[in-house]
Amino acid sequence: MSADYYTIDELMAVCMAKTIKDHQVVFNGVAVALPFTAIMLARKTHAPHSIFWGGLPGGINPQPPFLVPTSGDSVMLENATVKCDLHEVFDMAQKGKLDRIFFGGGQIDQYGNLNNTLIGNLEHLKVKLPGGAGASTLACFAKNFTVWCPRHRAITTKKGKQYTLVKQNDFVTTFGHRTKDGVTRKEMGLMGGGPDCVVTNLGVFDFEPEEFKLRLKSYHPGVTIDEVRENTQFELVIDRDCHETPIPSKDEVEMIRLIDPLEVRKKEFSISDRETKYYFK
Repeated sequence: MSADYYTIDELMAVCMAKTIKDHQVVFNGVAVALPFTAIMLARKTHAPHSIFWGGLPGGINPQPPFLVPTSGDSVMLENATVKCDLHEVFDMAQKGKLDRIFFGGGQIDQYGNLNNTLIGNLEHLKVKLPGGAGASTLACFAKNFTVWCPRHRAITTKKGKQYTLVKQNDFVTTFGHRTKDGVTRKEMGLMGGGPDCVVTNLGVFDFEPEEFKLRLKSYHPGVTIDEVRENTQFELVIDRDCHETPIPSKDEVEMIRLIDPLEVRKKEFSISDRETKYYFK
């Protein structure tokens, strides 16, 4: 059946897929269906020769019949070329052979640093987050990584606004481009190039090359630049060619729904985003 509408998760999956080039080696880890969808979409479209290392079971180029809430499920090994142990991903990254990985963050700061550890501080802990697993290590060695964020919109509380895109993280789990004191990846001697794309439910970003600050490249349909600004705690850099994000094709949307028929990818999104449909003209 031909798609007559798309949703924000499908638009984000297409944007994330475009960060993958053909013949690249790509890894995605724990319980994250949206990057799985994006990687499998890329392999079915513009990057058929990319190598996908999928999930904790370690299947190379898996082709599961559906996605599951946890990437540790054996279904993620179905039709895989070969099974490898997880530690081999770290070996491959340290040898400079891992081209791209995908990371999310409970907080994302203006330099692409990610917080998946805690909100508040060690003395006054507000929220304990699940941690970064191997992200701290892999982010140092992977050639680049894509960051995704399904909840860019700030939440208004009695104590003020709570942002996901913050000026400074409460904790740095995964290093981006610069510390708060201005020390760069190069100065730290890190092999990997760091994040080069951030995809949120409001827009697509890269990093300007001088101070490595997050830069808005495109805003999604129905979103304005001012709305992106209002939901971001720091002052945004706006690309001179900033434009509306191109919408996905009907073929891409149909493929995404075949990859993830149970719609596990939608679980990270707010109810409003899940229910909003953007109809093709």
